[in-house]
Amino acid sequence: MSAPVDVLRNVPLFSDLNEEDLAGLANQMKERRFSEGSPMTSEGSGGAGFFVITEGSATVSVGGEAKATLGPGDYFGEIALIDEGTRSATITAATDVVAYGMTSWEFKPFVEDHPEVAWALLKTLAQRLRAAQAQD
Repeated sequence: MSAPVDVLRNVPLFSDLNEEDLAGLANQMKERRFSEGSPMTSEGSGGAGFFVITEGSATVSVGGEAKATLGPGDYFGEIALIDEGTRSATITAATDVVAYGMTSWEFKPFVEDHPEVAWALLKTLAQRLRAAQAQD
């Protein structure tokens, strides 16, 4: 099952996409379900997927310390996709979660074809860097 277009439309990364591009993106994304308490990603592990949460909530932790809560419309996995490095945080399903994801080999060509998404990614990464520096 592909991702719902109405959910993607409300994700800041994709807010500048037209309906046709949103539909194309939605068709590339695959549904994943996570049970309450299960890890969605693990800090330090390899990252091959980018995910958008459509139902439920998840906890973000770094070094075992809770940092944030994610819910519908929130996304994760873009950093590891971009630099092909390891996951920078552990994401754990706080409730049962439905998310839609895509792999780096699907995500990269999409971003290359849609520079507005690349710009939104840069803004997001800059905001996260500033937030991390403010915590130090």
